[in-house]
Amino acid sequence: MRITDFEIYRELLQEKSGLLLTENNSYLLDSRLGPVAKKWGYPSPESMAITLQVAPDKKLVDDVIEAMTIHDTSFFRDETPFNDFRDLVLPHLLKKKKSKKTLRIWCAGSASGQEPYSLAILMKENVKLLQGWKPEILATDIARDALNKAREAIYSQFEAQRGLSIQTLLKYFTPLDKGDWRLNEDVKQMVRHDYFNLIDSMAKLGTFDAIFCRNVISYFDAKTKKSVLERMAAQLDKDGFLFLGDNESAIGVTEALKPALPYRGLYIHANNPFKP
Repeated sequence: MRITDFEIYRELLQEKSGLLLTENNSYLLDSRLGPVAKKWGYPSPESMAITLQVAPDKKLVDDVIEAMTIHDTSFFRDETPFNDFRDLVLPHLLKKKKSKKTLRIWCAGSASGQEPYSLAILMKENVKLLQGWKPEILATDIARDALNKAREAIYSQFEAQRGLSIQTLLKYFTPLDKGDWRLNEDVKQMVRHDYFNLIDSMAKLGTFDAIFCRNVISYFDAKTKKSVLERMAAQLDKDGFLFLGDNESAIGVTEALKPALPYRGLYIHANNPFKP
């Protein structure tokens, strides 16, 4: 791909989604945007770049962003964050919020839904602790196709087996033809899926007791990381927790958050006196 075309896509992705495209991963443009170009009637991503620079169609821009977004996920991915939520965060929040009995969780960059549904299953497993509570899970993503799949909540045998034991699978899913599995309705209804771009204002989303933003900010540049984390901190309850990915950190990015040591990837407000 020509340097000028690469720059068009780089600037477009940065401006519209915050995604950082470097020369090291420029090879992804041809493989991922080829199908988009074909769908829109362009012979190549290079020819499509001209339209995107001169008169971009919003739906075309959305397709480009979706094609370049990473959607890899699985149920109970990396396991540790879910254990920390169950053993540390949930008991603490239940104590702090016992007068209101409300619990709001946001999964940002939720892809095809495995992360928020894992949290819903975890809470189903702890239903006695949550008796009388009103847990709400908001799952957002920038990829509309991924959101549609999440709302459908039907997964292939391969997708279902990634992170789920056979006991959990049989307990919360219904087998379908061709080896697919459908999530049971009582779990599915615990999660609301909405489109949301992390570079937009988060104020309308409200306040959350826990935010999962794992394996997302690593695709942003330093300025966008700082902006996203500080705006998330503003939407985080004073006693709330933020979960980042194993290879992500708020240290050195913003002073609004501090690590909840010794728990890796877990952050709280800088002025939160909480000690595990």
